[in-house]
Amino acid sequence: MSGTAEAADLLWRAQTYVAAAQIHLQDNVLLRRPLGPGDVKARPAGHWGTVPGTAWALAHVALLSGTGGTELVPLLGAGHAGVAQIAAGWLTGHLATARPQFSRDEQGLLRLCRSFPNVAGLGSEVTPALPAGDFLGGRLGGCLPFAQGAALAAGPGRVIVPVLGDGECETPTTAAAWLAGHALHGTPVLPIVHLNGFRMGAPSLLAGLDEQALAAYAAGLGWRARIVTVPDDGHDAFHAELAQAVADTLAGSRMVLFMRCVKGWSGPDAVNGRQVLGTARAHKTPLTQAATDPAQTHALEAWLSSYRPEELFTGSGHPGPGLAGAVSATAWPRLQARRPAPAPRPTVRQRPPASFSDAVTTVIRDHAGAGDFRVFSPDELASNRLAELAGQPWTTEILAEEVLGEQLAGFNAAGGRGVLISYEAFAPLLATGIVSLLKQQRMPGAAPRPSFNLLLTSYGWHNTYTHGDPSLTTLLLALEDPAIRVLTPADPARLAAVLDDAFTSTGQLNVIVAGKHPLPAVPADTLREEVTRGAAVWPHLSDAQPPALTVVVCGDLPAAVAAEALPRIRAELGVAVRVVSVLDLTVLGDPAVWPSGLRAGELDALLGEDAAVLVVTLGHPAAIWSLLQARHGRPVEVIGWRETEGPRTQQDTAAAAGMTPEGLLAAAGRLLKARARCDTW
Repeated sequence: MSGTAEAADLLWRAQTYVAAAQIHLQDNVLLRRPLGPGDVKARPAGHWGTVPGTAWALAHVALLSGTGGTELVPLLGAGHAGVAQIAAGWLTGHLATARPQFSRDEQGLLRLCRSFPNVAGLGSEVTPALPAGDFLGGRLGGCLPFAQGAALAAGPGRVIVPVLGDGECETPTTAAAWLAGHALHGTPVLPIVHLNGFRMGAPSLLAGLDEQALAAYAAGLGWRARIVTVPDDGHDAFHAELAQAVADTLAGSRMVLFMRCVKGWSGPDAVNGRQVLGTARAHKTPLTQAATDPAQTHALEAWLSSYRPEELFTGSGHPGPGLAGAVSATAWPRLQARRPAPAPRPTVRQRPPASFSDAVTTVIRDHAGAGDFRVFSPDELASNRLAELAGQPWTTEILAEEVLGEQLAGFNAAGGRGVLISYEAFAPLLATGIVSLLKQQRMPGAAPRPSFNLLLTSYGWHNTYTHGDPSLTTLLLALEDPAIRVLTPADPARLAAVLDDAFTSTGQLNVIVAGKHPLPAVPADTLREEVTRGAAVWPHLSDAQPPALTVVVCGDLPAAVAAEALPRIRAELGVAVRVVSVLDLTVLGDPAVWPSGLRAGELDALLGEDAAVLVVTLGHPAAIWSLLQARHGRPVEVIGWRETEGPRTQQDTAAAAGMTPEGLLAAAGRLLKARARCDTW
């Protein structure tokens, strides 16, 4: 066995021991005496089956990283692999950096075992506070495209190494990402596919393929496969295959390393007469009664002893000389290590954009010139009147929103700025990935990133029956995450301004909704106030006296319809009207939740002290109600997207929702009657 193999074996044994200990033990964490009932947790909790293979892969990646001037950045696709990640973090000292109570000694290990699975607020799954945690694997499928996006910003001499489960490869996002590699030439990504034979509760499909079929599967998708069986082939063979795969990746080949193993290997073979090793029973700990069942207590002791902890740790619980040397030979780079300086804001443009296309292409070209900006789009740029962006070296078009969303998230994580441009109706496909991204950014240890920007166009008001669905913004606003902004610019000038602002922001989720069809321009005198404050009164459409009715427009089409309806409202209802443009929907929300939310006095000043309010929005009325809740204290109606019984013309769709001058006039009449009743109370 070579020196590298010896170091890898020490690292693997130590990681796996600590992982198993933190799941099961609450005392006697170094096995200084035979295990007794008081040493074992009454209800051990944690995912065991993925640990041996994950620890093996992490040990070798960390030992190879930094050699020959090449950095390897590991990412963990399965959230359950956090057990192994936390164990590695304790060994390297990264965990003690994040949580000093988990020092690299016996007391620190004891505190870790007693704290697991909470781990002082870090949780038991993959965490951004530790190396290999830049991707949050709470839901499966996104790690490979995330790694592809990160590799777009990786720089020379850096390879992104996502460790994927074989069950994960059955997800549509991962399956599409293999093929998406064809659109990302020269991106240094080396997936390690952990083939332990099972998903969670049943055999995986990929692991059922023999070596010839496995290699053919990869080749058909454009990847060259290297296949190793561990631990049978040994550390030297795996390390050599990994090193060669890294070299081939840097040379421009798309490589994948398949790592076959038995699920739960090195753990109990059978428990209470039932086979565990190599079955779905190894997914979580098989020894659930080790605190009370002497046979299981003995089995746990034998299991932990098999890693020979006395060879790994000193009497005080520090890593022994051999393990300490192995740890010192590892490198654990993170994506944010190469984060560039914030991008400068573009200079003020001399002329306002004339159209949606002009606004978007001009702003994006300005930002792309900085070299750290990319466009991701699902083969719809020409349809969205943005054909100038197609075919650019900084543009990626793949017909899979879920893949593109993960690629943008990975690109952001590595310091890149960008935008995903899509039809509004297809954006709900991004929901799970975006929710996971928001969860990660709320977790301890999450590094600041450029904002995730989403431009939604071709909305349902100007589209076919099957292409109308504003559900993503409704869902996101329901999350009440302060990082979210839903931006509804009323014309191309405002669209250009919010794109500039979004593209230079940090840590936000900016959803911009704008139509691609020509609509009347709006005077620019309140533009800066709308961008900075999120809303403004439009003097050109408002009466000077206090309003009886305030029309709140959220977006370009609502602004156009309201402008057309106002003469009839004034003529037929005879009241003073104020028009307010809301550029950032969250200004309507509770300021205790939303950073841009207006306080009660500010909201009254904006809307008028006792005016009835008619909100006209591009999306679902439910999205607006989720923001207003019970804060308004006045008659309010919301006109927005409503599903129809079946296909209708665009005019009939608008009429059914009330998004017409006639619909606004009728709503205004109802509101004024309600206001009059309130005045008599």
